[in-house]
Amino acid sequence: MDAATDPKTTFAALRDFCARGLGPELAGRFVDLARPGFALTEAAPGETVHSRFGGRAMLEPGTPWPMCEGVPLSLFAVLDTDALAPWLEGVLPAGTGLLNFFYLDVESERHDPGAWEPFSRYGPTDPRLGRVVAARSAYAVAAEAPARSTVFGTVEWAVTPGFAFPDVWDPAWDTLDLGPDADDTARAMPDVFVLDRLPGWKERPGALDSEDIAFGRPEFPTGSTPLVPSGEDPNDYHHLLQLGPYAEWLIGGDGGWMHWSIPTDALRAGDFGRAVPTPDYW
Repeated sequence: MDAATDPKTTFAALRDFCARGLGPELAGRFVDLARPGFALTEAAPGETVHSRFGGRAMLEPGTPWPMCEGVPLSLFAVLDTDALAPWLEGVLPAGTGLLNFFYLDVESERHDPGAWEPFSRYGPTDPRLGRVVAARSAYAVAAEAPARSTVFGTVEWAVTPGFAFPDVWDPAWDTLDLGPDADDTARAMPDVFVLDRLPGWKERPGALDSEDIAFGRPEFPTGSTPLVPSGEDPNDYHHLLQLGPYAEWLIGGDGGWMHWSIPTDALRAGDFGRAVPTPDYW
């Protein structure tokens, strides 16, 4: 990650960009929907990296491997939040360290056949199928995966910080006050109303251009919405990680992307035991 990139400077430039098309008042309300996030792209050879898809989990000694009814979950990714800290002030506690993202693999060619029983019983969004385990960087060691757990090939990530806005179907749009001049059509499609007034949106300051994204906000290529536990408000959750398709693993078989999310109050407290899988599952 470019240490020279400053979140306050980038956010100010983003607000100015939006003000040119929306005016300062609406632009101020709109950019309040933005959340700091990180585009994750394959690192160049020799590049210093801190986060990755696949490989071995990084756990503190004595940490049990997460299971679902006797079937071990598989490690999908490791994020080093200490390396991302300048952009995450106030989002999660300082010194959180490494986040290990686990899920029950039923999609890869090497998945354990026994995983289908709990998966079919509970469904892809059940909290028992996924886990996020934090480990302090100074104490974390590479953990040997148990038998029946899939170990994916490592893809090391380069990290580019920026700001993510709600996807088209994200209920966060319902919280945006468009102002007194917006008509019924604008209120029914606030994303169209806003983005039509922002030419060059894809080249805005702090844009994230990656299928894999840490924090920020989730995207839904299948046209879904955040699949949080039944009866809970997606606006009370914070996105943790989005994974697009990989050669070894593709969720849902037809364009689905994997996500993990957590209640915002739990994230601020560092209570990752409340994180849940929120896949965009076709």
